[in-house]
Amino acid sequence: MTTEQSPFVQRRTLIQGAASLAALGPLGALGARTAGAAPMSRRPFGPDYGPLHPVKDQTTGLELISLPKGFEYLTYGWTGSMMSDGLRTPAMHDGMAAFRDGDLVRLVRNHENGTGPAYDSTAYDAREGAGGTTTVVFDPDAGQFLESYASLSGTVRNCAGGPTPWGTWLSCEETTHISADGTRHGYVFEVPPTGKSNAEPIRQMGRFVHEATCTDPSTGITYLTEDATPSGLYRYVPRTPGRLADGGELQMLAIGSTSHQTYGAGTGTTYRNLTWVTIDQPDPGAGETSVVQQGIAKGGAQFARLEGAWWGNDRAYIVSTSGGPAGQGQVFEYDPRTETMTVLIASPDAATLNNPDNICVSPRGGIVLCEDGSGSEFLHGLTATGEIFPFAQNTVVLPESGIAGSTVAAGTYTGSEWCGSTFEPKNGNWLFANAQSPGITFAITGPWRKGAL
Repeated sequence: MTTEQSPFVQRRTLIQGAASLAALGPLGALGARTAGAAPMSRRPFGPDYGPLHPVKDQTTGLELISLPKGFEYLTYGWTGSMMSDGLRTPAMHDGMAAFRDGDLVRLVRNHENGTGPAYDSTAYDAREGAGGTTTVVFDPDAGQFLESYASLSGTVRNCAGGPTPWGTWLSCEETTHISADGTRHGYVFEVPPTGKSNAEPIRQMGRFVHEATCTDPSTGITYLTEDATPSGLYRYVPRTPGRLADGGELQMLAIGSTSHQTYGAGTGTTYRNLTWVTIDQPDPGAGETSVVQQGIAKGGAQFARLEGAWWGNDRAYIVSTSGGPAGQGQVFEYDPRTETMTVLIASPDAATLNNPDNICVSPRGGIVLCEDGSGSEFLHGLTATGEIFPFAQNTVVLPESGIAGSTVAAGTYTGSEWCGSTFEPKNGNWLFANAQSPGITFAITGPWRKGAL
């Protein structure tokens, strides 16, 4: 099964096996399992891929992560390493997307640094914006990183964001900080895969604690999540699809006529006849009513820490990292055609799924969930029948000698979250992901077609 989409939107294809559910892909399979009240389950390792074992990094020779047999990886862009533009790689690697550029892949990578001097002179807030994005160029045929450079700076806590159907990255600030000179933060910035951003915030997309975005390619409407409790699920309806900076209207999802909390909603919960309320003041200043409280006052629904977002199957898939009866996470499916929303999964316990965060889908249709919980952190896969399994484990322990050319310190980083997972969009032969601390970008390849990813 294929769908015609922009070349910058990853295609979904038929997963082999599990015939009827596989045709839906894992996101659709989750819906089928939910409709049939099938229990959520976790496998000790991926079917067909097999158990995890330590694998050496082809760049440093260190065993940094564990993967199934046959998979390998290399690393790049360690915190403090020199970039091609002569600047040092910023710390706190986070959300990321991959864009095809001829035979090459361009990764636009967020950095969730807080306040402090900007790392590039062409900055939105040079004095108090230590966050931003860097762009990394990779040759998938050679399996080689080629260059990197600063593409947005002077922002604060660039956590996640999302790719657009027209081939740009939306980098989101997870803060509402106001600098000493009055410069406001808490915005969305658009970053091209080549060159640099103009560092101009899209103010009508809202000033709040942003997390992720996903965009409907048929309408140009962008859905936005908010990493707070209570948080809202928002949509930005642009005046001109594909040109967000032209302005538009910010709205918040409402369930019923009064503000409804979804915090404890379990697997299978379905909300119908949804509506959207307009946010009258999307760019509130100090002392003014916040975006989320404006929405709640009009009956907007309340969520618990909305984080990852993905568009697929003509639907938006939204991750709540701490929602559900056990407080271990939910994945919502929103269908704009029917104005319904369903809890596809609510993790029953930390052993099954521990606070999911970023989400991405491979060109073959498989799901990768980044875990941001406690203890050792995993990248999880999701089978075509809706089963969760660990695909990669963070085992980063750095020696006293450190990493040549970087500024990272020796130590144990196994509790650092995974983030920014994204597949090489043409063939899906490479999965890119970040370990936020000490700040590493991984490129992983192997026998993907043997299993669900």
